[in-house]
Amino acid sequence: MSTITFPLFNLKMDIPRVAFEIFGVKIYWYAIIIVSAIIIALLVCKKNERKFGIDFATILDLLIFLIPISIISARLYYVLFNLDSYITQPERIFNLRAGGLAIYGGIIGGAITCYIFCKKRKINLLDLFDYIVPSLALAQSIGRWGNFFNSEAYGHETSIFCRMGVYEAGKYIEVHPTFLYESVITLGIFIILQKITKKRKFKGELTVIYLILYSFFRMLIEGVRADSLMMGNVRISQVLSGVIFVTLSFFLTYKKIKNKKIKTDVK
Repeated sequence: MSTITFPLFNLKMDIPRVAFEIFGVKIYWYAIIIVSAIIIALLVCKKNERKFGIDFATILDLLIFLIPISIISARLYYVLFNLDSYITQPERIFNLRAGGLAIYGGIIGGAITCYIFCKKRKINLLDLFDYIVPSLALAQSIGRWGNFFNSEAYGHETSIFCRMGVYEAGKYIEVHPTFLYESVITLGIFIILQKITKKRKFKGELTVIYLILYSFFRMLIEGVRADSLMMGNVRISQVLSGVIFVTLSFFLTYKKIKNKKIKTDVK
């Protein structure tokens, strides 16, 4: 049980990590929220069916491989950059119910899975990415609330108006609710992607826009997180976000200039 406060709203909540038990097995809120995020994301995929020439049934086939591989890769990424916490207790690596998934690890594993799947099914990879990234953004927005129930993924101490109060090692502190920042931002990205779906100018455009927006905001959020994955003094996700943002921003600018030149030449 964790106690969390939001001083702005004069709220104080005791948050249980366990939702209920089935035959002595504890079912955590974290797991319920992640599963709910996947189900809701699938409903969005169903709504967008055929917009990119891909059947929803194909997505269901992909998920058989995508979900487990993405979870495993997200866990591996988290563990590899947090080895000190697991080296003495390796059995904790398999305790997913306690949390500890890194979204970039999941994206990398998921992208590789999609590439192999598209090769086998002879599907355009960029069409597939554009089909699923709006749902991915929404799933991220919902899934971040799993961090809330685990009382994790928050930031450094702050006096910002939207601060969140937590108890860390028995001491009450007020911190950046970084899980909330990312939840709101990814919800906004989902809305943007849904609105521009029909205005796609090239294959992969939605994917590029998603990665640019997410990496930019993740780079900022990572700067105030208290539990960043580190390599020495370097925040791994912040550096990776910066590289993705700069690289794809140049790429998108190039594509827009090229498309504009083509239109000018046609006229």
